[in-house]
Amino acid sequence: MANLNHTSEFVLLGFSSLGELQRLLYGPFLILYLLAFLGNTLIIVMVIADTHLHTPMYFFLGNFSVLEILVTMTAVPRMLSDLLVSHKVISFTGCMVQFYFYFSLGSTSFLILSDMALDRLVAICHPLHYGTLMSWAVCVRLAGAAWGTPFLAMVPTVLSRAHLNYCHGNVINHFFCDNAPLLQLSCSDTRLLEIWDFAMALAFVLSSFLLTLISYGYIVSAVLRIPSGSGRQKAFSTCGSHLTLVFLGYSSTIFLYIRPGKAHSVEVNKVVALVTAILTPFLNPFIFTFRNEAVKAVLRGQTQRLKGLREALS
Repeated sequence: MANLNHTSEFVLLGFSSLGELQRLLYGPFLILYLLAFLGNTLIIVMVIADTHLHTPMYFFLGNFSVLEILVTMTAVPRMLSDLLVSHKVISFTGCMVQFYFYFSLGSTSFLILSDMALDRLVAICHPLHYGTLMSWAVCVRLAGAAWGTPFLAMVPTVLSRAHLNYCHGNVINHFFCDNAPLLQLSCSDTRLLEIWDFAMALAFVLSSFLLTLISYGYIVSAVLRIPSGSGRQKAFSTCGSHLTLVFLGYSSTIFLYIRPGKAHSVEVNKVVALVTAILTPFLNPFIFTFRNEAVKAVLRGQTQRLKGLREALS
């Protein structure tokens, strides 16, 4: 992948500015990572195992949980290991692979969020046609497009990074191979790449964000016309979980990437990137567990079954 103008490896600074104090971050970050992994795995298992959750809404939620696990796996394990060592080196190829999967999976996550908003729009605004408009064939196509499009679009993006001339050193001031720090190391003309990156961010992040906002605009309008107070409460409860994820995910990502590539404050970006890499995947299971009645009902049912099985065996 590399040519003679490329360094064979990069150094990830991560949180080296904290000195020995960075080791204190290992425990809290590891706990958040494990909880995020276990929580999202639990959601996936519930969606697959319980027939009550075999609906389009939970199909997309299961996809989102898979993405949360994969996104964290691309960056967090490496970050955790680097907190304990002084020599934080990643190969050139490893950096490009991490770059590709982090941004492909991240873009897919936002498209799935917009699919979830579309599903809620149809369910609330067109309930009589929900079965037809959100059939399994439609859901599979939407999910397939959400997965396939970013992975294809990121190919020219990562290839362009692989052919840049990195003559400003090999030290990346981040805990993973992020876009802006890579561009800062290049002495090639990156203006066209920055325009392409901005267009990609508009296509995957801002467009899905606007689609989600428009969908919820119609949803709120429809919910406010529901005569039953309990009906309104149920609709807002279902949508509230999704809106919380939308706010957390989009706010941090728009801050990070809906700007020209080199104009970033990397130190601030490292802190904000932790939101998308650890905090959001950690919060996702709790949001859907504690704010979603269907998931809580499934958890209660599973708990009662386990309790009954334990009593029968004893």
